[in-house]
Amino acid sequence: MLPILVVLAVLLTVFLVFTSVYTNLLWHRSIGFSDVYTTQLQAKVALFFGAGLLMTLVVGANVAVAYRLRPAYRPLSVEQQGLERYRAVIDPRRRLIAWSLLGVLGLLTGSSVAGQWPVWLAFLNRTSFGVKDPQFNKDVSFYVFTYPFLRLILGVVFATVILSIVAAVMVHYLYGGLRLQGPGDKASPPARAHLSVLFGVFILLKAVAYWLDRYGLVHSERGVTAGASYTDVNALLPAKTILAVIALLCAVMFFSNLLRRGMMLPGVGFTLLVLSAILLGGVYPLLIQQFQVKPDELAKEREFIARNIEATRKAYGVDGAKVVQYGQEPVTDEKKLREEADRLGGVRVLDPNVVGETFQQLQRIRPFYQFPDTLDVDRYEVDGKLVDTIVALRELSGAPEGDRSWVKDRMVYTHGYGFVSAFGDRFANGGVPDFITKNMPVSPEQKIKLERPEIYFGERSATYSVVGGRGQQELNYPDNSESGQQSSTYDGRGGIAIDSFFRKLLYATKFQDKNLLLSGAINDGAKLLYDRSPREMVQKAAPWLTIDGDPYPAVVNGRILWIVDGYTTANSYPYSEETSLEDATRDTITDTRSAVARQTDDRINYIRNSVKATVDAYDGTVHLYQWDENDPIAKTWMKVFDDTVQPRSSIPPELEAHFRYPQDLFKVQRKILAKYHVTDPSAFYNGEGFWEVPQDPAAKGKRQPPYYQSLRMPGQDSESFALTTVFNPRNNPQLAAFMAVGSTPGKDYGQIQILQMPRNAQPAGPGQVQNSFETDTKVKADLFALRQGGTKTVPGNLLTIPFGGSLLYVEPMYTMAAGGAENEPYPILGKILVRFGDKIAAADTLEEALEQVFGGSSAPASPPESEPEGGDDDQASAGGGGQQLSEDARKAIADLQKAVSDYEAAQKNGDYPGMGDAWKRIKDAQAALAAAQSRPADSPSPAASPSPTGSPPEN
Repeated sequence: MLPILVVLAVLLTVFLVFTSVYTNLLWHRSIGFSDVYTTQLQAKVALFFGAGLLMTLVVGANVAVAYRLRPAYRPLSVEQQGLERYRAVIDPRRRLIAWSLLGVLGLLTGSSVAGQWPVWLAFLNRTSFGVKDPQFNKDVSFYVFTYPFLRLILGVVFATVILSIVAAVMVHYLYGGLRLQGPGDKASPPARAHLSVLFGVFILLKAVAYWLDRYGLVHSERGVTAGASYTDVNALLPAKTILAVIALLCAVMFFSNLLRRGMMLPGVGFTLLVLSAILLGGVYPLLIQQFQVKPDELAKEREFIARNIEATRKAYGVDGAKVVQYGQEPVTDEKKLREEADRLGGVRVLDPNVVGETFQQLQRIRPFYQFPDTLDVDRYEVDGKLVDTIVALRELSGAPEGDRSWVKDRMVYTHGYGFVSAFGDRFANGGVPDFITKNMPVSPEQKIKLERPEIYFGERSATYSVVGGRGQQELNYPDNSESGQQSSTYDGRGGIAIDSFFRKLLYATKFQDKNLLLSGAINDGAKLLYDRSPREMVQKAAPWLTIDGDPYPAVVNGRILWIVDGYTTANSYPYSEETSLEDATRDTITDTRSAVARQTDDRINYIRNSVKATVDAYDGTVHLYQWDENDPIAKTWMKVFDDTVQPRSSIPPELEAHFRYPQDLFKVQRKILAKYHVTDPSAFYNGEGFWEVPQDPAAKGKRQPPYYQSLRMPGQDSESFALTTVFNPRNNPQLAAFMAVGSTPGKDYGQIQILQMPRNAQPAGPGQVQNSFETDTKVKADLFALRQGGTKTVPGNLLTIPFGGSLLYVEPMYTMAAGGAENEPYPILGKILVRFGDKIAAADTLEEALEQVFGGSSAPASPPESEPEGGDDDQASAGGGGQQLSEDARKAIADLQKAVSDYEAAQKNGDYPGMGDAWKRIKDAQAALAAAQSRPADSPSPAASPSPTGSPPEN
């Protein structure tokens, strides 16, 4: 019975392995990347059997040699009598036990090494970087490709020798070649010679390891910065060289034991090696660091800090970043400011991270559709003008609740429908997005032409769907017809044919779903779609890439394409600072939204956006395009997987127009530039001018995300699409710098420009700007009015825009009504907040807010140097102003201040009737103030008024 169960278990294991391999091959074949999978498979098999056989044969050979060298006579002793019982049990089954243990050892070794196939293939196809390290003058490719491979080989051989020693010692001891008790030598001459050779090989490998360790010093973390430091170069480097020589001599001493008898010489050599390792490899560098480096660290480390700065900037692609001094001479002439405001293009006030719920409520159409919780920013030409556009796909969430079955889940509700987009710089009536494309079905008159609105491949697709069978009716979109829906049948190229019993069996096993095997609804021509999220598809098509966390859809030539950015990374670039990919890319969006994937905690010190990939949302066609044509890592993998990456010249212009600078790369680069914008070693050592990414003012404790927006940088003649961020000085809420990277393909694409603010007059940072919005008296009153009746405000992205030699801040403030039993709240625009210098405004539109700030009729002026004769009552209450007010305006302000004081006193005492009366007076005073401001006057009226806190009493 037991043999039958064993045979069945083996057959089941083989079938499961076959299922996994064959279904993976079918999937890769369905997208045209079968060679990628077979190349990986061949490499894994070669490494598995190569390493496994090496371990099995070498350890097995040493076991056989130890057995053959067993002594013919073993002296009687208690020890040998005890071992005899074990020998009696083992000897009859010696071959079975040995081969079983060696087989397990080979399997474990092969499985471990097979996972290192990228190291092997990259080494075989390595490409020169054309850059040499400053210490050993070796090309960087040696450290990225060759050094890891040598370490892998050395590790496998080390493990093999160590296990051989362990196995040989066990066999020699079991059969009497080694003894712990009894008179005379404790080791027979053959056993001594055998073990001497093995230990000699081990020490010889140690000599090789010491020699390789020298090159590993370029990744040292001992000094002030990454890379070989003063102590590494002047103490540890010669120590490693000396230790390699000593280890070589020690190995010779062990080998000499073949010709002479006794262990004294090898013992002396081994003792010398251990002492040398302790003294030269540990104590000596410690003394150098403590007594030479620390007392004069900057002088000793200056050269090595400079190496680190240069290598880090080059490895992260920020060596071309331009740092420009900005803000020393802000424009003060009101006429020039108004003229520049008139030329200010469409500021993207529609926040893609907030309006996802609005898209969901207004464009979901049916409850079985859904939009992501954060949308994407792209550019489209609408009515002859290129505009920032907020885009999203209407994907399927599954069959309606209460109406579900296997057929409906897998064969009817199979795909989403529609591309929804809205202007980024405007709102429609009611504060909702001004949609460019919307509703179902797709209209041929819409401004973004779309021929294939079906979405079979998306970020929220089901685990698997069965599509395209003969006569199969899949929900295309709901309508007002008698049936309530329009149906279609998938006819795309993607997918795996599943109309045979064998394939149904394989996939029923893979998904552990018997319905795939038993259902009679699967007709001829049916295909199976699975593993169809854009990130997953590109990752499997190019396993050597790190995939950006935010793929985005674009309409190109009438089809919806997912655009996915792929990175090549390394962690062995010499002298480059290492960073955590997960930590560098974390921000409010990755921490609070599900639509953007968080990166894994990989440690990297080199990154390039080498590949732009696309996935067709209808048929799943995957294309990989080379983007960075100078990246040696991408060139290496293009040799490994030949003809899988198309050259940059093959990118269609209509597609390239939608490429943008990827966010995860930008986040990594801004983390690096927070320190490495400082290029002077002395200033770097002292930490002078280091920055940090500020907290998101809308989400305390979270890092502020970067923002896509179209803007005109200083020196530019026109606006261009860019990805932007800001920096604070370390532990300081003020603004240190503004950073933007060109995101429109062309000559400025990828050019990083940093506007550094004057250190003695730094403007307010994001947190301070947000606080000024909440405390400015007029804005506070406007926000208070928005927060009534249970309504809450939701701050949008706080955009920072270089303007007038200073910075303009723009923030949309959304309102969200209280949810009820029958409705779900969604954000709509409440006000647009603007700040320039000390001038703050809130209005229903950006144009009105800019008019308040720059138009001269309602914008607060800068604080005066001295107070005018009119006293406090004659001044604007926010920002000073120092201008004479009309009698009506002064009276309205006084009434408003009195009403606010009365409201807060009534609120404190729980006097609800008093709160209601004060609230009415607040509204009356605000109306009177607005009327007074609108009348012609000799001087600007104030744009601020006090506001109470809390909510009005309920009626």
